[in-house]
Amino acid sequence: MTEPSNRIRFAITPAFLTPVLCLAQFCLAGSFCNGSDEIPGAPQRKPIALINGVIHPISGPPINEGTLIFVDGRISEIGTRMKPPSGSDIIDLKGQHVYPGMIEAHSTLGLTEIGSVRATHDFAETGSLNPNVRANVSVNPDSELIPVTRANGVLIALSAPSGGLISGQASVMQLDGWTYEQMTLKAAAAMVVNWPIMTPASMRGAGPDADQQNQTRNSQLTRIRELFEEARAWRIARKANPTGSAADGQAYDIRLDSMGPVLDRTIPLLVVADRADQIQSAVAFAAEQNVRLVIFGGADAAECAELLKQYDVPVIVEAVHKTPLRRHEDYDAAYTLPSRLRAAGIRFCISGSGRSESWNCRNLPYHAATAVAYGLPYEDAVRAVTIFPAQILGIEDRVGSL
Repeated sequence: MTEPSNRIRFAITPAFLTPVLCLAQFCLAGSFCNGSDEIPGAPQRKPIALINGVIHPISGPPINEGTLIFVDGRISEIGTRMKPPSGSDIIDLKGQHVYPGMIEAHSTLGLTEIGSVRATHDFAETGSLNPNVRANVSVNPDSELIPVTRANGVLIALSAPSGGLISGQASVMQLDGWTYEQMTLKAAAAMVVNWPIMTPASMRGAGPDADQQNQTRNSQLTRIRELFEEARAWRIARKANPTGSAADGQAYDIRLDSMGPVLDRTIPLLVVADRADQIQSAVAFAAEQNVRLVIFGGADAAECAELLKQYDVPVIVEAVHKTPLRRHEDYDAAYTLPSRLRAAGIRFCISGSGRSESWNCRNLPYHAATAVAYGLPYEDAVRAVTIFPAQILGIEDRVGSL
């Protein structure tokens, strides 16, 4: 005879298991939704003096046994045998080196997080002509990529939109702050333009033929030129009738108004172009429109040296750690590009993130180091990630040197 049991028996049924699994999934998802644990630096409360260091101001020779003093979050003095202000926090560097923070001259830092998760992408808008887009308002201060980048000495980055023909305005961001307003160093630093491919590519029957590609190129160039013409005409009409409305055909147009800084030469066009014919076409267009120009990419820039020097067009080298543009080129074509640009007398700086690798912005110093191994003098390599990008982006009065 079987004795009755006092234990309570549970049957695991789908009706019981489903809510339990949903609750567990919700709790687990919440654990991954946290932003970066990095906390922006607190405001400086008293002077800080770095003593006995080798200070590299970049704008001048290194200072041995130097002293650098911070007051109210800014460098107030640099020199030797200086007496720190009363009440200063004194940090003895014991011969360590002090450099300005490095500057990443092109990235989508803060505009993207995980390449395979589309919901984390905020670097491209719908449509082909978006000059009104401004990158800084979309930067995510809680991005996990920011503290990782900052930890390797990269303290400033250009966050740039992409997509379409005119992607929008790139912004210079300092990689520390609670909000995008606190992080913004220069809201509008350049207008990003993806220059059309000028020479038809062989698609081996899998894409548009040469005639179709030529038609696409001509159409894209026409759209860019028409936008400039419309912006100029709109500005003239708006100046004559500031209170214009849709009724008289002079309503406010944010796209055309956003072209103003480019037409005034306040900010440059940042043209994405690698091939010589793209670079030549972009320079010709900038000269025709009387606007400033910066080339990003510039794989063939050394072959366009005379043209770039004639119009004083600087180049942001997309990356050093990449393969050659064409199969027949030397394996080290990208590695030697900075030294070749220097030898040709072209203003340049080095970027390390490529066009879709913002998670690798931290590698910027290694790109500069590889350029040194392939012919670029050490001093110029340091400048190529500090003062040179600051000059190209128009922020040299605030960052890039000590």
